[in-house]
Amino acid sequence: MSKVSVLVVDDATFIRDLVKKGLRDHFPGVQIDEAINGRKAQQLLGRQDVDLILCDWEMPEMSGLELLTWCREQERLKTTPFIMVTSRGDKENVVQAIQAGVSDYIGKPFSNEQLVTKVKKALSRAGKLQALAASAPPKMLSSGGFANDSLAALTGGKAEVVKPSAPTPPPATAAAPSAAPAPAAVSKAPAGRGQGQLRLPGGSMACVIKALSLKEALLVVKRGEPLPQVLESAVLDLEQGEAAETARLNGYLHAVAAFEPKPDSEWLQLTFRFVDRDPQKLDYLSRLIARGTAQKHFVPGA
Repeated sequence: MSKVSVLVVDDATFIRDLVKKGLRDHFPGVQIDEAINGRKAQQLLGRQDVDLILCDWEMPEMSGLELLTWCREQERLKTTPFIMVTSRGDKENVVQAIQAGVSDYIGKPFSNEQLVTKVKKALSRAGKLQALAASAPPKMLSSGGFANDSLAALTGGKAEVVKPSAPTPPPATAAAPSAAPAPAAVSKAPAGRGQGQLRLPGGSMACVIKALSLKEALLVVKRGEPLPQVLESAVLDLEQGEAAETARLNGYLHAVAAFEPKPDSEWLQLTFRFVDRDPQKLDYLSRLIARGTAQKHFVPGA
């Protein structure tokens, strides 16, 4: 029986590695090929057949939508399962992909379980799941919550993430951090005018941009549950300008630390490392840095 083959297309090495590791951990017999953009994927598809395509939307040279359109014009690729893996979750973008013939959609950031579920669904429809399931391990690698899935994918499930012990629920309101009778001083929100939305596999949170560069962003978020994890994949949504131009920047959490010098800090400082190599996004980021520096929204050069 021939191996089931999957093509992973993304200009970000981190995302490709995350997807490949997740697939190999759950389906050890799968054959994986990769391409850094739609043009390279087009060349590869011209030489060989694949059973499934997992593709990013925004890439240099040829976008995922352009690759999808081309695939549906090719007789032998018309019915090949094509899953768009992207941070573009707006209704108009989803409709555009559906009209072009997309098989399914995975929104960034995604968890290992979400990825595997979508892959199983697509291959089941194509009649390829049985071949893939024959070599699958009896147990899923990731058994924890969404917050730790990206870390598990990168470490093979060998790293243990220490979770904070759940505090005793106060009788009146969940906002009280302790049962101490003395009123605690309320921490003020960190200063900063640059605003954004950080999307994690377990949910979204508003953030303040303290510093920004082409490489990374220094963010401050209000502490909540679950805590953000190092190496967790994420998407940073930035909206700037009079036209409300929005950039969806893909990346991962490179560092997580307390913003205040105390163990019960209400605020966390996150180092968000970008993984996009799309010239259009880099150009937008450059303009955003220049505009933010001029308006003193944040410190340049994170």
